[in-house]
Amino acid sequence: MTMRAIARSLAPVLARLRAADGRIMADQVAVTGIPAPTGAESDRARWMADRLTESGIRDVHIDVAGNVVGATGAQNGEAPVVLCAHMDTVFESREPIEVRREGIRFEAPGISDNARGLATLVALARELGGESVRTARPVLLAATTGEEGLGDLRGARYLFESAARGAHAAIALDGPGDERIVNTALGSRRYHVAFRGPGGHSWGAYGSPNAVQAAAALVVRLSALAERGRPRVAITPSRISGGETINAIPADAWLEVDIRSGDSGELGRLDRELRFAAVAAADGENAARRPGSAPMSVAVSLIGDRPAGEVPAREAVVAAAVAATQQIGREPVLTLASTDANIPISLGIPAISIGGGGAGGDTHTRSEWFENRDGTRGVARALLTVAALARR
Repeated sequence: MTMRAIARSLAPVLARLRAADGRIMADQVAVTGIPAPTGAESDRARWMADRLTESGIRDVHIDVAGNVVGATGAQNGEAPVVLCAHMDTVFESREPIEVRREGIRFEAPGISDNARGLATLVALARELGGESVRTARPVLLAATTGEEGLGDLRGARYLFESAARGAHAAIALDGPGDERIVNTALGSRRYHVAFRGPGGHSWGAYGSPNAVQAAAALVVRLSALAERGRPRVAITPSRISGGETINAIPADAWLEVDIRSGDSGELGRLDRELRFAAVAAADGENAARRPGSAPMSVAVSLIGDRPAGEVPAREAVVAAAVAATQQIGREPVLTLASTDANIPISLGIPAISIGGGGAGGDTHTRSEWFENRDGTRGVARALLTVAALARR
């Protein structure tokens, strides 16, 4: 069946989605107001579980990773199509969040990433949970934990090891937009690098290895690595700290580093170069230390590892999303990003990530915003994609 034919068969459903624009936006505002720092998504999870249950989704439950999971459609042993959206935000505050509105613009931390994806998941659940959208394959719906920061895709990892193991295809709803189709998983590795030396008085022990100097030397070395012009690579020293007082040689210093690439081989090479650079930074301090002073040590810990990968454009999940994007009158753009879809892609499950419509910006800042411009087009695109994949 062509995408045009699927759209014709779902015309009443698509009309209901357009009419539900205000309700979808109200859900987006409501879920934004519930704080959900990575690792503390339980309040938002309960809200999502209630919405999915009210929509007629069966077997709704919260799993051991904190994901909200439910299913709909045929129970015939067929591998499911997975539709997921992450619940957590990058913001650590656990205070209720106020959404500010001016015209069509809504502003609040997390209003786009990923309140829009969650509101879209709820809107689709209301249609999939009834009798209006029949699918040959079951559809597994999930609101996941630990997508942001050091969550390291925890919820998605567990989901695709358990309820979604061996899925037919997966679609992650992440943020706004109705043109982008993420079919390339941007891989990342994250490191905690700790330097430890003897410390000492800033005058009396001057010349002893300085942990802050070593950390700074590593940052300089990483900048040189980034300047080599390799394609599709980002090396970001993101956090740094050390020392206890202004008149002491720092005994301890640490930094965290984020490395990203769409190429697994590049990630492996950069892993080796970062480790070499960390040892070289410590060696530099040790080589220049005053006689009799204790040497410095360095420890490099991998604290996050998101796999890279790519789903070819010819795969059914990408082709369905391309056709659905064209069906709503948009021009599809294939791109790369780091999302929950990284996990199924790494397991050989065809997966993409798409937005839930509308427009947004200033992501991961407290001035994050969303504008509800033709927002239901993105919701319709997601439904058409799911319907095409769940036909069997």
